[in-house]
Amino acid sequence: MFSKAQAFALLAALTATGVQAQSSGVTTRYWDCCKTSCAWSGKASVSQPVKTCDKNNNPLSDASIKSGCDGGTAYACAANSPWAVNDSLAYGFAAVNLAGSTESAWCCSCYQLTFTSGPVAGKTMIVQATNTGGDVGGSQFDIMIPGGGVGAFPQGCINQYGSTSGWGAQYGGVSSRAQCSSLPSALQAGCQFRFDWYKGADNPNVTWQKVTCPAALVNVSGCLRNGESTNGGPTITTTTSKAGTTTTTTRQSGSTSSSSGGTAAHYAQASPLNLRPLT
Repeated sequence: MFSKAQAFALLAALTATGVQAQSSGVTTRYWDCCKTSCAWSGKASVSQPVKTCDKNNNPLSDASIKSGCDGGTAYACAANSPWAVNDSLAYGFAAVNLAGSTESAWCCSCYQLTFTSGPVAGKTMIVQATNTGGDVGGSQFDIMIPGGGVGAFPQGCINQYGSTSGWGAQYGGVSSRAQCSSLPSALQAGCQFRFDWYKGADNPNVTWQKVTCPAALVNVSGCLRNGESTNGGPTITTTTSKAGTTTTTTRQSGSTSSSSGGTAAHYAQASPLNLRPLT
């Protein structure tokens, strides 16, 4: 967990000189289990398409496998769930639709969202665009949150997990933290995030700007735009206890670079001050 001093330093770096002008936008939430649009080859100039998983959340290596929402066996990985870095900063993934831009420009780009309404006002979330919101409006970020609603593609999670009984409304999802226990165990922490760090916010407004991707996000998605680098903070370790069992999870942050020649390479520890906005 970052100290308060590190958190303030990181957020200061995110708003340093040279920041792209902030734009206003809206957020929604979803989790439909479908293979994301940026997981297909040829969508953008990237190191590799976004990782997908089989129905048991084992990573797949073939980007041509059809989506589980279209008769195939590729699904969104449970690891795409959001997580809190500290009380004021979180990481996650989103389907986006940005006015004046295109999928080839936003696939695997990262965006800093500063919430301006609801109980999360003042908090910051950095999301990587892994999907395109064909059914959302301009300047909208549809954040991937398990239990956030299966939306227009209800069959995907049924195909992956067998049932969505107890998953809440088709649009909006579950309405309480307790309902998260109805989801598969791999998705419960991501569902609980909505009622813990996210404070049960319902589609809060944001200001947003494009930023350098944290390595922690790229390590999950496997996707980095060619010619861009990533930067991150120190290793984040969280410990949870349940029924007398203690589980420790470590997310390693670092620095990664990518060129048009191939996959992401060169990992090294980085200071949180290195996370910089893109112009």
